Amino acid sequence: MAGDESIFLGASRKPDDSYQRAENLLLRYGNRHGLVTGATGTGKTVTLQIMAEGFSNAGVPVFCADIKGDLSGIAMKGTAQDFLQKRADEIKLDPYKFDDFPVIFWDLFGEQGHPIRATISEMGPLLLSRLMNLTEAQEGIMNIAFKLADEEGLLLLDLKDLQALLANIAERADEIGARYGNVTKPSVGAIQRTLLVLEQQGAAHFFGEPALRIADIMRTSRDGRGAINVLAADKLMMNPRLYATFLLWLMSELFEELPEVGDPDKPRLVFFFDEAHLLFDGAPKALVERVEQVVRLIRSKGVGIYFVTQNPLDVPETVLAQLGNRVQHALRAYTPREQKAVKTAADTFRSNPDFDCAKTITQLGTGEALVSTLEAKGVPSMVQRTLIRPPSSRLGPITPEERRKVMLESPVAGQYDEMIDRESAFEMLQKKAADTVPAEQEAGGSRWTIPGFGNDEAPAQTGRRTSAPRRSNRQSVTEAAVKSVVRSVGSSLGRAIVRGILGSLSKGR
Repeated sequence: MAGDESIFLGASRKPDDSYQRAENLLLRYGNRHGLVTGATGTGKTVTLQIMAEGFSNAGVPVFCADIKGDLSGIAMKGTAQDFLQKRADEIKLDPYKFDDFPVIFWDLFGEQGHPIRATISEMGPLLLSRLMNLTEAQEGIMNIAFKLADEEGLLLLDLKDLQALLANIAERADEIGARYGNVTKPSVGAIQRTLLVLEQQGAAHFFGEPALRIADIMRTSRDGRGAINVLAADKLMMNPRLYATFLLWLMSELFEELPEVGDPDKPRLVFFFDEAHLLFDGAPKALVERVEQVVRLIRSKGVGIYFVTQNPLDVPETVLAQLGNRVQHALRAYTPREQKAVKTAADTFRSNPDFDCAKTITQLGTGEALVSTLEAKGVPSMVQRTLIRPPSSRLGPITPEERRKVMLESPVAGQYDEMIDRESAFEMLQKKAADTVPAEQEAGGSRWTIPGFGNDEAPAQTGRRTSAPRRSNRQSVTEAAVKSVVRSVGSSLGRAIVRGILGSLSKGR
């Protein structure tokens, strides 16, 4: 139905319920972003699936999150079923062919896909503070930590690097505070506790090396189709803050790494962010502004971002205004907020005189949607009530055996599976601390004391706990110390003093 310049989404209805025309998404406007919304069970995942198939067939790589595991079926060829064929006949999809697609499975925890990692340095203080929900004072300390790491050449790669640096900052709080502002040990301790929680939630799997190379999610297969990168997110959703931070990091990396290309004939990469509200729930204003900035500017890099969520109110208006291609599945209007969502969704469409948009949104069936895409000169098309086409790949999840087979045949198999732990801040600070101990011992070695003589408390001034010396079977500790003194004392007076001490000790036995 669609040519080389567009993706066939479905067929729109006439007022008499017959289907009149194909609704397509033009590839040259694929980087103008989009929105797929609708209540649970209305067909959002299938819409995401057929859009991903269309972009892949056009040679555009795709990245999407698989929240429930249903999207994994895109890796397998679909099978003929009566309801699928009926849908194809209704919208005059001829021929209706089944096919599998080039899929790369990813997983932040490395269980259902290749591990995705990022270094602490790449994440940066702003996103880390968002991930950890830090206070303003704690975020200031995080910024100081990154500044100090740059100045002292400390690589921040994984969680233990950041933990070691923060511990070092706490020890040097007075010195660092004089340079950068107040650094309190309680604030550092609070950050350390939050890092511990993150570590227990699995964030340690995400931070480290080898870090994800952007080129590996922008691959095409030998037959010219774009790779569909599927992120297993069912377990990740148990930590929505990590999920949201990861998505924002990925957008930021793309924005920083990709060159400007203007408006290409087709996107270089397309993202589908399922459960998009997690990006914005409880996010500080600065972070929302960052998302808006990335969404607004990343299209000139040839990247399209499609937010998938239940309610259009989940997306801030400033971001919503950037989304040109829209697919609205059914919404329910039982509560005041839901009624407001229906009105908001209806108002964002270019109205169609054939039907009441707000009323129709609540009457759409499963697999039906209101569709408006960008037409010539980037003008939104008149909204149409559309029956979405059936997918060519499998509906529903694949088996664990099928997933393993796909992973073994993946073009990135073996590249990210094993974590690398090279010398970084943790090892460098550990080595620095080890080098400090002999220096302190050497400085303290010029003073000798015998119990009852000199400064007995001198070792305590080093600030380090010293282990108790082992007792020899041949001589006591005191005798060893005295013999050492004998060797170091050269004058006759020194020898006389020592002989006197030895005589006293001998009589006391």
